[in-house]
Amino acid sequence: MKKYLKNLLKLLGENLGLGEIKRLAQKRNELLVNDYLEKYLYNNGKYQPVKRLNRYERQVYSQNGEDGIIEEIFKRIGLTNKYFVEFGVGNGLENNTAYLLTKDWQGCWLEGNSAYIENIKNVFSFLISAGKLKIINKIITAENIENFFHELKVPVEFDLLSIDIDGNDYWVWQAITRFQPRVVVIEYNANFGAEQNWVMEYNPTHQWKVNNYFGASLKSLELLGLKKGYKLVGCSFAGVNAFFIREDLVADNFFRPFISANHYESKKNFLSISRGDKRSFGKFNNI
Repeated sequence: MKKYLKNLLKLLGENLGLGEIKRLAQKRNELLVNDYLEKYLYNNGKYQPVKRLNRYERQVYSQNGEDGIIEEIFKRIGLTNKYFVEFGVGNGLENNTAYLLTKDWQGCWLEGNSAYIENIKNVFSFLISAGKLKIINKIITAENIENFFHELKVPVEFDLLSIDIDGNDYWVWQAITRFQPRVVVIEYNANFGAEQNWVMEYNPTHQWKVNNYFGASLKSLELLGLKKGYKLVGCSFAGVNAFFIREDLVADNFFRPFISANHYESKKNFLSISRGDKRSFGKFNNI
């Protein structure tokens, strides 16, 4: 299956306890984590239906298996302008759209951390100069997000929007009304389970304190998606990101029902292992 998913299932077969798995994961033994996941996703009945997106998880530049899920979604619904917008992209080497740049996509990154922006300018200079990647160094709020879209000349309808700002994610997505991305990836707060309707109070100056007060529960995002015309079609196995597709594109290609109780994944912190300085990006050819 995938390099992201290669060894937590070998561990299952060896009957190692969760504590041992966590200990190994904390030591960043990435291959053991990958094997466990692969075996788990193949053997667990929940993930057998081919319409389940978790079967396709794969990590290239994403934090977890989001790269594979995004790839599978567009295999099912097709591509239009291959344009993305992502905010909360970090240093550019661990996010949901860097992999798309290797597949002849183009788009915009919005990031509030100036140090990260400097790294992006250095690593991705060849794509920036070629007009494939635009960047803005600003804190995103519900009040300014659409102004930034206009400034960046984002198409009204584009293929992918990814939201991960560790706080006001719900409120910012709600504020995007004049643009209709076909697919939305958004971080959810898995601490509140599958059915709790919970959203943090809107605070445009919020900064995440590395605790469980951030964002919104999956149920709240499901309901917001319905109001905006989107269906919840899956969540990453690590319990980090939720995937929404505009309802006119869903057809019968995805696993029903499109509700939080069906797609919720609990937070699996021991799987979220950043590859940090192991990641790199450079010039390439699409052959």
